[in-house]
Amino acid sequence: MDNFLSEKHRIVRRSVRSFCEREIRPIAGEIDQEARFPWEVVEKMGKLGYFGVQAPRELGGADLDSISYAIIVEEISRASGSLGLCVTVHNSVALYPILAFGSQAQKEKWAPPLARGEKIGAFCLTEPNAGSDASGIEATAVSDGDAYVVNANKVFVTNGGVADICLLFLKTNPTADRGEISVVVAERGTPGFVVGDLEDLCGMRANPVSSIRLYDCRLPLHNLLGREGMGLKIGLAALDVGRMGIAAQALGIAQAALEEGILYAQQRRQFRVPISKHQAIQMMIADMGTLVEASRLMVYRAAALKDSGKRFSQESAMAKLFASEACCKVTDMAVQIHGGYGYSKSYPVERYYRDARVTRIYEGSSEVHRMVIARGVLRK
Repeated sequence: MDNFLSEKHRIVRRSVRSFCEREIRPIAGEIDQEARFPWEVVEKMGKLGYFGVQAPRELGGADLDSISYAIIVEEISRASGSLGLCVTVHNSVALYPILAFGSQAQKEKWAPPLARGEKIGAFCLTEPNAGSDASGIEATAVSDGDAYVVNANKVFVTNGGVADICLLFLKTNPTADRGEISVVVAERGTPGFVVGDLEDLCGMRANPVSSIRLYDCRLPLHNLLGREGMGLKIGLAALDVGRMGIAAQALGIAQAALEEGILYAQQRRQFRVPISKHQAIQMMIADMGTLVEASRLMVYRAAALKDSGKRFSQESAMAKLFASEACCKVTDMAVQIHGGYGYSKSYPVERYYRDARVTRIYEGSSEVHRMVIARGVLRK
């Protein structure tokens, strides 16, 4: 696939991979077991522009294209799915909506610290009774003078435990049919803003996923992103980018699993030969390699369409669906190749297997993506 990339993209890959091999891979297992967010590495990532990949330079970003963004997320996820998750959510569904829908004053206030990684962003949509049905949220923002009085209970917030700037999806007109949903930005430290306990997750354990609760929290009216009632439009636009990022994350995890499977198969000997000589193992490796390359093509196609200014919603949904499903298959086969050792935390494929599973759930489950894709295909 690299043969189809520009020299700039190959330089981006080499640079990010070198950083990840040096700074992330050596601690990836440790931060997973300890469920620890590695601030010492995150600070270095911020200085390299990984938290503002597509933000303009004048706002502190790296101003790179979408293919470069996909490569960066892929390479970070190849070393640590948790950090890949942090980077893609921060860039795609926290920073991107501010850049795309924010006023100039909002961009100048929030974008630079986010782009430089000085502050971490979060996307707060899911609630106990709303997830796939985004229009069913119950959180409210009632205007009172120069502020909104916000009451909300957001759950499963990626980056929630460390987020400084949160995009909240709220009903600004609770009496309207299904509610008039808007996006209001909340900052950590505001009175009434409470970070809940961290989730004890199966995978992605180095990402501090938590609930975010607001109790009669007063947020300035000028923290509204776009206009009242634009919430679903903003959310869908952000998720188009976010799904491409999650697809790149799944691709990175699958690539790591493929590499570990090949390495182990070449070293492990049974019946007096490396197990890579056995046809059963070769069949799995063939399937793994094909799934990884197909995922890469779909991810990069969605990114290329975005860079060309064309619609990419359908392609982003397809990439996310395929790459996440492929990631689960590839990591499962990597564990199988390792046999009993694959079920041990002594080998990284155990972590890849756990990390892979959630990619089929967040930023739209596989079932929701199939509904989205079907609608697009049926309209053609």
